[in-house]
Amino acid sequence: MIREIIHIGVTVKDIERSIEFYRDILGLKLKGRLLMKGKETDILFGAEDLEVKVAYLNGSDDLKCPPVELLEFSEKTEISQSHLQKTSISEICFKVDDIDSEYERLKNLGVEFISEPQEFDFIEYGFGKSKAVYFKDPDGVILELIQEIN
Repeated sequence: MIREIIHIGVTVKDIERSIEFYRDILGLKLKGRLLMKGKETDILFGAEDLEVKVAYLNGSDDLKCPPVELLEFSEKTEISQSHLQKTSISEICFKVDDIDSEYERLKNLGVEFISEPQEFDFIEYGFGKSKAVYFKDPDGVILELIQEIN
């Protein structure tokens, strides 16, 4: 029986650039790093002679979230264009108190957004009102900000 989600993994091209983004821009706390290599790593990932740099980032005093696992493979990583209408994990969503100010803060830091924040009313479905916006990490992985509206 599955009991809990341990982390969310994101394959990245440049782990240092991604650590800076998730830590310095989004506010996650770097928990640690490791290097995976050897027979078990090759078997796990279905490849040969791999070295995988791994970094774990957790929430912080200001941010509650499951750990994010960043993976950089020694082989050339294929960069695919993330798209919300493509079968995959579509996004990681972060809850915020003031989406408009967070949108402006991230935009001023050069973060690429898909749109401006949009308001939704799903009260008739039992979900309430919210405001949401999608943006991208340095590799184009889609992320979301959401604010609950009373």
